Amino acid sequence: MVFSFDSEILALIVLFLWVLGLTFFLYRYGRHYQRLVKGQDKKNLTEILNAILKEIKISKEEIEKLKERTTKIEKENVFYFQRAGLVKFNPFKEIGGKQSFILALLDKEKSGVLITSLHGRETTRWYVKIIKKGKAVNFELSKEEKEAIEKADKA
Repeated sequence: MVFSFDSEILALIVLFLWVLGLTFFLYRYGRHYQRLVKGQDKKNLTEILNAILKEIKISKEEIEKLKERTTKIEKENVFYFQRAGLVKFNPFKEIGGKQSFILALLDKEKSGVLITSLHGRETTRWYVKIIKKGKAVNFELSKEEKEAIEKADKA
């Protein structure tokens, strides 16, 4: 026995399968749409996407502002004291203890100040030397002062 399908029945079967497939995809995309707009107070998808694009634009502008600010801070940061070196020593043999000290405060370029405190029996004297790129301006550096600069450079 040979089955023969009438062309109308075949067309109906194909049409039924086509409608079934379309229904499946429509249902699937409808569920996806509902998840996208869930909790959005009756806005349509276009309004939601436009709001998201607006937020992205604002975020990009804020990121650019932060990049500019960070670059500015990094450039300025070179000139802040970033390193400190402290050396305590005894400059006078007749006085015991290491009461005197040298404090080096340097920036990223190894420039800054060198503060020296010499403590004696009767007085304490303070001296300040300007440092440019690891060298004193118009003064010679003592062994202890050079050591303080080296400590600050390693800090």
